[in-house]
Amino acid sequence: MALRHAVLAALLDGEFSGYELAKSFDIGVANFWHASPQQLYTELAKLEQEGLVEGRQVVQEARPNKRLFHVTDAGRAELEAFAAAAVKPSVIRDDLLVKVQNADRIGTASVIAQLDERAADADAKIDLLGRVLRKMRGDLDEEEFLLCGDAIGGYLTGLRGIAFEQGHRDWCRRSAAVLREREGLTTRADEH
Repeated sequence: MALRHAVLAALLDGEFSGYELAKSFDIGVANFWHASPQQLYTELAKLEQEGLVEGRQVVQEARPNKRLFHVTDAGRAELEAFAAAAVKPSVIRDDLLVKVQNADRIGTASVIAQLDERAADADAKIDLLGRVLRKMRGDLDEEEFLLCGDAIGGYLTGLRGIAFEQGHRDWCRRSAAVLREREGLTTRADEH
């Protein structure tokens, strides 16, 4: 998937400024696609140039003017073609895994600290996504929402985000515990 498809998909929910799109990414799309605000602005400009989104100027009093963007028919067609295309298997690309893989050769203290930090970040994302999903459900319980709620795609990707973060958090905690235990065994062996 290219960033263009994530931006087009986010704009299906309505008309957004670049700033609002970045905020929307932080809450929803960021759980499966990361982009900096600068990347989003650059992508919006490309999409507008290609006719896949259209922007309009909104004049504001006491605030800078802003541009609002929406998906064009050509942008919808692009998304439909993307949705119909075969998907590639996902892969993990994570600097932390390279560090863990070599922890016994490069030292464990900083790797353990990074694992702990990543686990805490995962907990925060789980909490955020849980709040977003509860807000989406409103008064419905999850099973009712899954059967008849609106914006089911966003809800399903939120569930995937929670499952991913839970698995990631658990792996980080276990890896940190293993490295701590091994470090303790090494220290005790060195003392004898």
